[in-house]
Formats: sequence, C-alpha cells, structure tokens
Amino acid sequence: MDLVRDHLPPGLPPDPFAGDPADPSAALDAIEPGRPLDSRERLAVEEDLADLAVYEGLLAPRGFRGLVVCCDDCNQDHYHDWDMLRANLLQLLVDGTVRPHEPAYDPQPDAYVTWDYCRGFADATLGDNALRHDH
Repeated sequence: MDLVRDHLPPGLPPDPFAGDPADPSAALDAIEPGRPLDSRERLAVEEDLADLAVYEGLLAPRGFRGLVVCCDDCNQDHYHDWDMLRANLLQLLVDGTVRPHEPAYDPQPDAYVTWDYCRGFADATLGDNALRHDH
C-alpha cells in the first residue's frame, strides 16, 4: 500500500483511464516519463505541503481560494485551489509528475494569492521566520 497514492486529497478528478491498456495518454509517458524525485527535491515538496497547510489554515477562512502562479511556459497566471495544489504536490511525491488539469473556469483573481503573499502573511501572523523562506 502506497500511503501517498492511497490518500490523495480531493482536487483533481480520478483518472478515467486508470488501468486501461488502451489509455490514450499512455503515449505521453514515453515522451515525458515521470522520474522519482531526488532527496533534495522530495524534501522541498514535503516542505511546500507543510507550508500549504499553514497558508490554507490562515487564508481560507478569510475567503482566499488558493494560489496564483505565473506559468513559465505560457507566461499566464494559473489559479490553483488549495485542494488541487495539494493533489499536484502529492502526485509529485508519488511519481515525479503532475497530472494534466483544466484551468480554473472564470477564476476570481482577488480570491487567489501568491506564495510570497502567503509567506509574508504567515510571518506577520505567526511571527518572523515561522516558516522556511528558501523558495
């Protein structure tokens, strides 16, 4: 039993082709296969998950839905709800990949904040250096 794989939180829909030998996305694995994270990468993802739990605990009750991240590939803002971001980070721990997902439909940009905003808010709320700052 893989504890990470068996306890993925909500946020991403289940893979409709899981276990299907005719999975149309199987060809993508040959192009860009997942690779296990090295110990440094794994630690960074685990720290991001811990930080995310703190940020969500502080900001979700204030109406924030998640994080906005500027995509390096398309140079567009991507809006990630807390659950989807947690699922993506857990998927990285499982097999070194992030499953494709649909962009947020008609997101309300004011309901999303950046990692930097979260860190600053946590520092102001919990005290300076309450979380790591090596991102």
